[in-house]
Amino acid sequence: MAMNKIIPGIVCAMVLVASGCSRQQSDWEKARAANTTDSYELFLKKYPSGEFTAQAQARVKELYEERDWQKARDADTPEAYQAFLKQYPEGKWTEEARIRVENFTLAQAPSGAPAGADAAPAPVPAAAPTTSAPPAGPEPTPKPPVKPLGKAPVKASAKAAAKSMAKAAVKSASPAKGGYGVQLGAFGSGEAAANKHWSELQAKFPAALGTLTPRVTPATTANGTIYRLQVAGLSRSGARSICKSLKAQGEACVLVIPRRATGPK
Repeated sequence: MAMNKIIPGIVCAMVLVASGCSRQQSDWEKARAANTTDSYELFLKKYPSGEFTAQAQARVKELYEERDWQKARDADTPEAYQAFLKQYPEGKWTEEARIRVENFTLAQAPSGAPAGADAAPAPVPAAAPTTSAPPAGPEPTPKPPVKPLGKAPVKASAKAAAKSMAKAAVKSASPAKGGYGVQLGAFGSGEAAANKHWSELQAKFPAALGTLTPRVTPATTANGTIYRLQVAGLSRSGARSICKSLKAQGEACVLVIPRRATGPK
């Protein structure tokens, strides 16, 4: 008699367990089909320690990170990317956010040249010789003339010299064809990281970058040395086309404008 009472109880318990598992499986499939933070959070509230709890928690985290990354990209400011990094220091988009922050850091550096352009001192025109009246008193003993070093100075009027300098300034201020470039990243972790990023970009965008040759150059900023990944020797339209193509795919790209020399005012 006792066994007859125990067996039905065991069977009922097994049916209840199977029913509960079936209901949890069904709710999990519904949450996955909806694939929203609300659906997963509702599932977690109902099953805080169920079979699919860990998967639901991981998916909620991914969805929130994707949402916040999209917000940072839409804002496209250093502050937005820094806020994202603070919230997701080890996330899926962390490295990309760091690259974009470093790009902004370089662009805002007070170097007197456009972002990414190689800094070089502007040529300094030679100072014109000055003359002064001889002091009153006895005639000084004449000294033998000093032989000038190099070529003798060219005699020209002040008007002609000024005109020549103005023409040279206009010529140097006009960027040569093919003087544009693009900056594809700025890395604080070293040159190897820049080269690795180039390999990834070249594999992802063979039509735009397949035939180009990159260069990695160090730049000193307030936060230390950063290695800039650039492609130079492009026309203006070519550089703009590459940046437009990469940005449309969510990649960072900064136009590098030829440095314009500063002439005399």
